[in-house]
Amino acid sequence: MATIARTSVKATHRSWRLPRVRHVGHFLVYFLLILGLSVTLTPFAWMILGSFKTATEIIQTPPTFWPENPTLDNYRTIVQDPRLPLLRFYGNSAFVTITNVITTLFTSSLLGFLFAKYEFRGKRLLFGWFLLTMMIPGQMTMIPGYLILAKVGLLNTLWGLIVFSALDAFGIFMLRQFIETLPNELLDAARIDGASEWQIYWRIVLPQLGPALATLGTLSFMGNWNAYLWPMVVITRLERRTLPIILTWYSTQHTTRPNIVMAATVLIVIPILFVYFFFQRWIVKGIALTGFK
Repeated sequence: MATIARTSVKATHRSWRLPRVRHVGHFLVYFLLILGLSVTLTPFAWMILGSFKTATEIIQTPPTFWPENPTLDNYRTIVQDPRLPLLRFYGNSAFVTITNVITTLFTSSLLGFLFAKYEFRGKRLLFGWFLLTMMIPGQMTMIPGYLILAKVGLLNTLWGLIVFSALDAFGIFMLRQFIETLPNELLDAARIDGASEWQIYWRIVLPQLGPALATLGTLSFMGNWNAYLWPMVVITRLERRTLPIILTWYSTQHTTRPNIVMAATVLIVIPILFVYFFFQRWIVKGIALTGFK
């Protein structure tokens, strides 16, 4: 009886300790997440708040976190600056980014469907070649790409920023992995009903790729919107340049006015924030690759 009593006491003590250890673990996880979130968001918050400050307030010691006298003069200066037609540069970036996103989603989903559900000679070799291109640094292909664009007359054009983004190896790989989770019986049933291969892709496969397409589209949007090095190489005419290059040029014109530069940066970052917050629910599903529902 004494042995049974000691065993029950130990079991009770152990069962009491487990929830306590679990709560401590949860507390540490949330603490680290909050700490990491604070470190990540602090520079961004400083930039937004700095866009409402004067240049003197930004460089004063000790610095202020909240604006003492909030002002919109920084944004008025940018909008009214004749050297910075924001609508034109927004249009350049939007055209390149949206075209690249649409092209990437189409080619990645189509080739992903091809590699996932069809068998043909050289399939593994071709897919391996696509994966191999992911390991090649972009700087190595800039000179050949520049020479090709010069030969076909696409330098200093926005189309020169689009043609080499038509195929995305990462997008093909990602959507192939997602499409492989679709049951073959569903596709076979469509073929029995008389659907063509294009109809199977367009009406059956594509509607199932919502989370994956949203994830890839968001990543592609952010990558193309923030692209700097390749557009700087291809585009030399000021009126054809995209927003990241214009931001660098504008910051060199206002080296003594960081408040103006911060306000210009906020205006450029706004579209990315809008896209990210709008699609974040789909991004989580796409990364988790939830598969067929």
